[in-house]
Amino acid sequence: MNCLQYLSSFRSYAVHFHDFKCSPRKTLPCSVNMMGGISSGDAPRSMAVKATSGSTSSAKKNDSESEGKKSEIYSHNMTEAMGAVLTYRHDLGMNYNFIGPDLIVGSCLQSPEDVDKLRKIGVKTIFCLQQDPDLEYFGVDIGAIQDYAKECGDIEHIRARIRDFDAFDLRMRLPAVVSKLYKAINRNGGVTYIHCTAGLGRAPAVAMAYMFWVQGYKLSDAHTELLSKRSCFPKLEAIKNATADILTDLKKVAVTLTWEDNKCSSVEVSGLDIGWGQRMPLKFDKEHGLWKLQRELPEGRYEYKYIVDGEWTYNEYELVTTPNKDGHVNNFIHVVNSDPNSGYGAVRKRLTSDDPDLTNEERMKIRQFLESYPDEE
Repeated sequence: MNCLQYLSSFRSYAVHFHDFKCSPRKTLPCSVNMMGGISSGDAPRSMAVKATSGSTSSAKKNDSESEGKKSEIYSHNMTEAMGAVLTYRHDLGMNYNFIGPDLIVGSCLQSPEDVDKLRKIGVKTIFCLQQDPDLEYFGVDIGAIQDYAKECGDIEHIRARIRDFDAFDLRMRLPAVVSKLYKAINRNGGVTYIHCTAGLGRAPAVAMAYMFWVQGYKLSDAHTELLSKRSCFPKLEAIKNATADILTDLKKVAVTLTWEDNKCSSVEVSGLDIGWGQRMPLKFDKEHGLWKLQRELPEGRYEYKYIVDGEWTYNEYELVTTPNKDGHVNNFIHVVNSDPNSGYGAVRKRLTSDDPDLTNEERMKIRQFLESYPDEE
């Protein structure tokens, strides 16, 4: 793991990863290509909505070229952040696959016309996981899409934001997001369309969590079923940890980070639970002559790095990772619940293993959690 693995969302995806101090991780030898859809031979029920061809004005050609360039940048950044070779072509239109008779995973809607395309195949809920910067980057007018869906009256558009390329934010948001999805499906029936930007990370992960928590799949079976219908790269560890979070009552553990230096003017930390694209300031403790950050974290392993007077560095007096191939080192902390009587440690160990499954009692507890979780605005 390195400091680019969980890059937070940013104003423009044109920000290149090499601007950060740590080097990118080596990508896995797999490739996912979503250039306008999946061929019908890849899945029994798949469909690609491609951009129309024919005579086009120079303005439209320029727009298409601009979208193509943005897609190239987005695909590059997605590959760097996700650890797999992933490709998305926004300029070729919406693409999606049926994962089950009433569940679709796909890429983002681009115009109100896409709402009608989904209505024609029985979609009753459009479940959007994009944040505002995701929409702004590709120039998607989400307001027009929402307004048109509302005018139709037979389809509901719902937003449940998850930060792109950020496995930790995915983990933390999954309970609330799947709760909203669960309630929408029960309310609206019909077919549900889950989408992020490319439909390769966040959307398949949310669909998998729903299959695991609600539909009774083992996680490995849900993963196999999903990949048999759509080439994608959901973060399994985020789903496992979110499952354990729910079944351990979302407990957090207090941790303290310190930096001893009374001569510097500012100390920040990046990574941890906020992602590598954000920073948190440490406060100076005059009494002890050191900088301090106190934070509550869910159980898990976290990497982080300090920024002292603008310079990225690590604390040699705290746990450090082994140097990567470029010699870069991060600090890390392993957060565990130290209460031996809670039983949470054994639950988390089992649910974060290679092939976890839920007992009937655990699945019932999760369903009750989803039903009772407070609705978001």
